[in-house]
Amino acid sequence: MCGIVGVVATSPVNQLLYDALLVLQHRGQDAAGIATGEGNRFHMHKASGLVRDVFRTRNMRNLSGNMGIAHCRYPTAGSAYNAAEAQPFYVNSPYGIVLGHNGNLTNTEELKRALFRDDLRHVNTNSDSEVLLNVLAHELLEVASDYQLDPATIFAAVAGVHRRCRGAYAVVAMIAGYGLLAFRDPFGIRPLVFGKSETEKGVEYLVASESVALDTLGFTLIRDVAPGEAILIQEDGSFHSCHCAPRASLNPCIFEYVYLARPDSLIDGVSVYETRLRMGQSLAEKIERNYRHLDIDVVIPIPDSSRPAALELGLRLGVPYREGFIKNRYIGRTFIMPGQAIRRKSVRQKLNAISMEFKTKNVLLVDDSIVRGTTSQEIVQMAREAGARKVFFASASPPVRFPNVYGIDMPTATELIANGRDHDAIRAAIGCDALIYQDLDALVQDVRGSNERLTQFETSCFSGHYVTGDVTAEYLAGVEARCSDGSLREQAETSSQLDLNLVLETVE
Repeated sequence: MCGIVGVVATSPVNQLLYDALLVLQHRGQDAAGIATGEGNRFHMHKASGLVRDVFRTRNMRNLSGNMGIAHCRYPTAGSAYNAAEAQPFYVNSPYGIVLGHNGNLTNTEELKRALFRDDLRHVNTNSDSEVLLNVLAHELLEVASDYQLDPATIFAAVAGVHRRCRGAYAVVAMIAGYGLLAFRDPFGIRPLVFGKSETEKGVEYLVASESVALDTLGFTLIRDVAPGEAILIQEDGSFHSCHCAPRASLNPCIFEYVYLARPDSLIDGVSVYETRLRMGQSLAEKIERNYRHLDIDVVIPIPDSSRPAALELGLRLGVPYREGFIKNRYIGRTFIMPGQAIRRKSVRQKLNAISMEFKTKNVLLVDDSIVRGTTSQEIVQMAREAGARKVFFASASPPVRFPNVYGIDMPTATELIANGRDHDAIRAAIGCDALIYQDLDALVQDVRGSNERLTQFETSCFSGHYVTGDVTAEYLAGVEARCSDGSLREQAETSSQLDLNLVLETVE
């Protein structure tokens, strides 16, 4: 998963983009980048690290221009730790284009071969985002007459991207001399919203992964970008949109509501916070039906994303809700930290138990999900060390049994604690006295409760159903094999820090 932002404004956008990235930092901690446009010239700075560490005053001064895009990255395709894959990516032929991408293409290897063999384009990294950029560049060349672009031509090129690319992708891009382009895959898997701000100098537009970026920067949410839709905002502020995929359907990733998104965001008309409250209600109902024998003294959330569910669960059960863990705010999200050993070590650094809330009590711990189980195992052990008599564990989402190939770091089945284990085996592996999972049907209804027009979701990590229809057992085996090959990771870990501060001249 990644965070993407695009802005067209009436004044310099460097600070706007930086502030937006800070708001979206939860979507990626591996690398960050900003590219701004000034006429036919791009300025770009990107490097590995958190947003606050990547950008210094000297970098910000060089990012001039009233239009720009930004990206914060967590790698799910390509190599972890490889600074060369920080985004945005850039090409200068046939037009100057910079692009940032959230998601994951499922036909990357096929596209790479076609780009090299048929389109005569070279891809320098293992990133599917660079592949997507080159596909867009080629499609623009195919549809443009005498290298002249207009909104209709650009939208025709996006339609070509939809025909060729498979998987999940939300994209922001700048085309030198034309404006900001944003589009979403025909299944609407990854989120993308846009809004505007009325200023004395004119209308400004902002596109982002989550609505929280608009809220905090003073923009008014207009709506979500529709599946298969593209929007083009020209440098003069004129706005154009087009549905570029004839058979689009909305299938938002349900894990966005479970964990990925900030609770104060709206995604496809659904409040993430309200959804998490409903998840707690549904979980309480299941406990009342099937686990009445549990003598629960206290409900304690695993901070932060499980708090709304745990609070509502405690209220429904009539059991006290307590904060039993204090979180170190300077440790990142363990879910998106690459490597099991790093996650396990970081849990103890990230959380510390308040002994008085555990001592001699039967504790119900509530988490949003259980993925690899590393965090859950450590937390159960911490609760016991703090004096808990019994430790029950509740997940506000169903068992994660299948890999996610659409841009979440669940690439291999062997890493998932629920894969190949029954309920009792999972409970034993985590080490708790009782384990309660949410049901998938209930989770779907929890999300739909805020927007009944949503009829379908991308639920592959829970159900094993992949909405794009091209994910086969052979494909998953290939992903597993590539992730098991340590050579790419070793190469990435030894790569040098990339710190780009570029002025990119476009082709006239």
